[in-house]
Amino acid sequence: MVSKILVVEDEEPIAEVVRSYLEREGFQVAVAADGLAALDQARKLQPDLIILDIMLPGMDGLEVLRRLRQESQVYVLMLTARSEEVDKIVGLSVGADDYVTKPFSPRELVARVKAILRRGRGAESKEQALSFRHVRIDPVRRQAWVNGATVSLTQLEFDLLNALASYPGMVFSRERLLERVWGYDFYGDDRVVDVHIGILRKKLGDDSASPRLIKTVRGVGYKFEDEPV
Repeated sequence: MVSKILVVEDEEPIAEVVRSYLEREGFQVAVAADGLAALDQARKLQPDLIILDIMLPGMDGLEVLRRLRQESQVYVLMLTARSEEVDKIVGLSVGADDYVTKPFSPRELVARVKAILRRGRGAESKEQALSFRHVRIDPVRRQAWVNGATVSLTQLEFDLLNALASYPGMVFSRERLLERVWGYDFYGDDRVVDVHIGILRKKLGDDSASPRLIKTVRGVGYKFEDEPV
């Protein structure tokens, strides 16, 4: 099945370069030049992945992302010309799965897209559900519950939780999590893991000051702890 990608970019030369590279790899590509058009096309096309520029006329990319996350868990790869770390962290906290900073290599961008989509297909497995005292995870339905209540997770957040909970008590370094969850040699700062762990803890109702489910092992990484049932 051909994957559908929506490119949201107001600079036409950049949009056309991205479109060209993606179509060359066999993807079906649509382009939107502003936020409202992006939301409209996302609803109509139901893309597998959205490449979203932050700096858009009218409604900026972060607001587009916020609205998308109210109705969709589609993968989102954020494009930003900003160098400030805070912009990337805000984008990730709103629900982006990854980011690429301009100027970027079109080949790198395509590699990121392929890796994200591989991760999604890989998740469609026959893994058994994971049941713990507080948490239950169903990899086939891609759903998670805490104390019986459904938790709304992005696809990446689910993959991160599933990776940790599949090996309870095992300590994962940031590098190991990047390799296992992001699925490729990450070009950016490995602190992206810390941001997603923080968001995941909040959604699980885990106290960031004294977490009981996802614990920090200082100088090493993170581990999942809950009693199996």
